[in-house]
Amino acid sequence: MAVVRFHLVSALSPEDVLEVLTDFSPSRAEAWPTIDTEHFKVHELGDTWAEVTEGTAAAWERARYEWERGGDTVTITTLDSKLFGAGGGWVFRMVPEGDGTRVDVELTRQPSTFKGKVLAALLPVVAPSSLRKSFAGPLRAK
Repeated sequence: MAVVRFHLVSALSPEDVLEVLTDFSPSRAEAWPTIDTEHFKVHELGDTWAEVTEGTAAAWERARYEWERGGDTVTITTLDSKLFGAGGGWVFRMVPEGDGTRVDVELTRQPSTFKGKVLAALLPVVAPSSLRKSFAGPLRAK
């Protein structure tokens, strides 16, 4: 199992970060560079949860998002993934910092294929900087 932890500082308020992370409208694929319209589907959507498939042809996953209204955490559980299979996921924690928000991110991957195991071994080295960059736009990170 691979675990990657990093943080970024957003110019957005914690409430706005929560809104960006849990906006499953059609504009999601436009806002996030790692999601294309062909690989974005909302399967079910509740008040504080969603089950979606998102990603690209190279790397997609079906996941369940859970959060609390006004809360500070979004938990994403991977149900299926092209590269890693079920298990693992993401945790985003938002903490007010100055005029913005510190977003602590934890990514856990449980690889199920040889390719997934190789990628999981590389995640701690390459993921923090590349993920920080891909989240910078949607989360307005400094």
